[in-house]
Amino acid sequence: MQRGALLDAARSLLSEGGTEALTFPALAERTGLARSSVYEYFRSRAAVVEELCAVDFPVWAAEVETAMAAADTPEAKVAAYVRKQLDLVGDRRHRAVVAISAGELDDGAREKIRAAHGGLVAMVVEALAALGTPEPRLAAMLLQGVVDAAVRRIELGAAEHPDRIAEAAVTMALHGVTGPTP
Repeated sequence: MQRGALLDAARSLLSEGGTEALTFPALAERTGLARSSVYEYFRSRAAVVEELCAVDFPVWAAEVETAMAAADTPEAKVAAYVRKQLDLVGDRRHRAVVAISAGELDDGAREKIRAAHGGLVAMVVEALAALGTPEPRLAAMLLQGVVDAAVRRIELGAAEHPDRIAEAAVTMALHGVTGPTP
C-alpha cells in the first residue's frame, strides 16, 4: 500500500511541477512518511520514475492499442495511434513517461524504457505496411517522432489548441507536409 501511495504521490508531483518537483522530501510530505522511509522503497528519483514507467506505460500502451483496434482501415489505425497518444498528454500517467527523457536514469532503466517504447512503435508498423509504406518500421519510428514533437508542443502550452495540434500531426502522418490532395 505504501509503495502504491508513493507512486500516486509521484504522479501528482510530476503532473504539477515536472521532474524538479519529484523529490524525496516532497514524496514523504505527500504520503505522511518519514523521508528515510521513502528510501526503503526507492533508492533514487530515477528508481521512482523507472517504476512509474514500468507500471503506467503498459496501461498507456493498452489504451493506444485499443483505440487502434477499434479503427476499420489502416488510415484510421494510424490516426488513432497519433490521436490517442496526444489525448493522453494530460493524463498523470503520461507525465511519468515524459519524465524519463528529462530524468537521471541509469543505462539499464533507459534500456527497459526504450524497449517498452519500441513496443508502442511496433503497434503501428502493420498499419503502415498495409498503406504501402516501403519501410514501415522506419516510418513508424519517424511517425513516433512526429507524435513526440506534438506532445512537446501541447505540454509547452502552445498557442494552438491541442485538437489543432493533434489534427496537424494526423495530417502529417497520413499525407506528409503537403497535406491531403484535393
